[in-house]
Amino acid sequence: MPRHKLSIYLLFLLLAVQSIAEEKDKNDLKNSDIPDSDDAEASEMGPPSAITIVDAPDLSKEGPLTDSKEEEDEEINSILNNKLSAFEMLSAIPGETWVQKLLAAEVESDDEDDLSETEVEVEEGEQPLVELTAEEKEAAALYEMGMVKLNGTVKPNKAEAYGLLVRSAELGNKDAKVMVAWAQLLGSYLPLDTTSARRTFQELADSGVPDGHMALGFMYAAGISVNASQARALVHYTFGAIGGNVWAQMALGYRYWSGITVPNSCEKALDFYRKVANKVASEVTLSGGPVVQRVRLLEEVENPGYNSGILDNDLIEYYQLLAEKGDVQAQVGLGQLHYQGGRGVPQDPQRALHYFMQAADAGNPIAMAFLGKIYLEGSEAVQQDNDTAFKYFKKAADMGNPVGQSGLGLMYLHGKGVERDYQKAWKFFSAAAEQGWVDGQLQLGIMYFNGLGMRRDYKLANKYFNQASQSGHVLAFYNLAQMHATGTGMMRSCTTAVELYKNVAERGKWGEKLMEAHQHYRELRYNEAYLTYSLLAELGYEVAQSNAAFMLDRGEVSLWGTERELYVRALQYWGRAAAQGYSPAQVKLGDYHYYG
Repeated sequence: MPRHKLSIYLLFLLLAVQSIAEEKDKNDLKNSDIPDSDDAEASEMGPPSAITIVDAPDLSKEGPLTDSKEEEDEEINSILNNKLSAFEMLSAIPGETWVQKLLAAEVESDDEDDLSETEVEVEEGEQPLVELTAEEKEAAALYEMGMVKLNGTVKPNKAEAYGLLVRSAELGNKDAKVMVAWAQLLGSYLPLDTTSARRTFQELADSGVPDGHMALGFMYAAGISVNASQARALVHYTFGAIGGNVWAQMALGYRYWSGITVPNSCEKALDFYRKVANKVASEVTLSGGPVVQRVRLLEEVENPGYNSGILDNDLIEYYQLLAEKGDVQAQVGLGQLHYQGGRGVPQDPQRALHYFMQAADAGNPIAMAFLGKIYLEGSEAVQQDNDTAFKYFKKAADMGNPVGQSGLGLMYLHGKGVERDYQKAWKFFSAAAEQGWVDGQLQLGIMYFNGLGMRRDYKLANKYFNQASQSGHVLAFYNLAQMHATGTGMMRSCTTAVELYKNVAERGKWGEKLMEAHQHYRELRYNEAYLTYSLLAELGYEVAQSNAAFMLDRGEVSLWGTERELYVRALQYWGRAAAQGYSPAQVKLGDYHYYG
């Protein structure tokens, strides 16, 4: 067999095996064993609120489920045919260095029989550790220092962080190159330079870095510094997603959900969105994570009475003045604002601790309860301390505060500083849920779903997850998605599961870029604002699609030479936003078709 054909065969077979595993385990999640009795062990903290699912019968399908060899062979053949089509498309793309390298990969022999089992085992064995050079060690150290300064919750210094990352990238660190190239592409923290960003991402993609493929996919999809090509965008997104890039998985999930340049497929959309949602759910903290602020430029500019929800600096300073003068409500409000983040205010655990301490000293039960959450989880601002957490939760709960009651429930559920006691946990969660507190509702759903200290009851689990979702808790949406995706305790619904997973995916940390784009817009940095909105639009954010279209409509973007290019892109984004149900976008779409 010729070398290039064998190379292609091996590569597509590798990808096919990966896909077969994904298709056959579609309804399986990591650690999918569910406790069967009252003696079941609760999961460890962090987060304690995301459920795992075992296989459940698909109640939406008629007839018995079978595992016949014929059906399995059909499934495998279908997947292999799909992969073969993908590689035919791949080989048809001219001028892509990384593609040519992929298709021309060398093998040791032209004869496949020479690939003995022993040789394969040697190739798959552990590789000896390679000693880093002094330059590589310096680059790695600079990268680590930069990321600490960038992601620190206590006094992050992004300008200094990117200075360190630039130095690391210059020394060849690939992770630093990714960070610097994204900053250049979006004009955030570094000057806008799409050409340099494209060169770096091309280099990274040529060496197989998934982030490089994701970025090139976005650039080809949006026509940034390259001629727009949806085919190339799809190929790069696919390789980025295979490599584990979350944004690429999200972009493909949206494309399969909406049928953009690919056949509409609910099941494929579900697979991609579930991967992203799993990551988001795994990173949720007791604070629930920052609130994603969705400001609509169309409403903000054209409607003087529109409330974006963002707090003006003057108003924040006024509340700070009240808090320093001893106003307990102002102290609690500022504490919650800095603890949760949102409304234009970043998370700041140290400030949150400061204001909650002031209010707790004045006897406020809400502040005491939130101090319990801070000490239970720990942060850069305070060391984790179960005893202190229990003390604050107990004081708040004794005063009837549902946050304190729910906190005590968590400690008894997981045996954090106290002996595990499901009955006490259920009692405190029930008391909190009766007062409408979202965490109490969520945790009751967990207990009923897993049968912790009681008989498992999917109906009650669904009831409490639904109640918690009405308050917008991301893990409530995630848990409902899990149940709908597998038909656990209900009829299976791929459509509902995808909608819920998409909701969760859009609450990931990257959702903060919506505020970043809005800040660029307010500072009249229109190209930077547009690029960030355009990136989020590719990930499926409807508000980003409508905002990008709005800017193009107004001629505020100067990345292309002709007015026609602006309107073509505006029509595309209005169309995507309209398809997601945004009524002003539907009106704009009608205007485009009517007036031409």
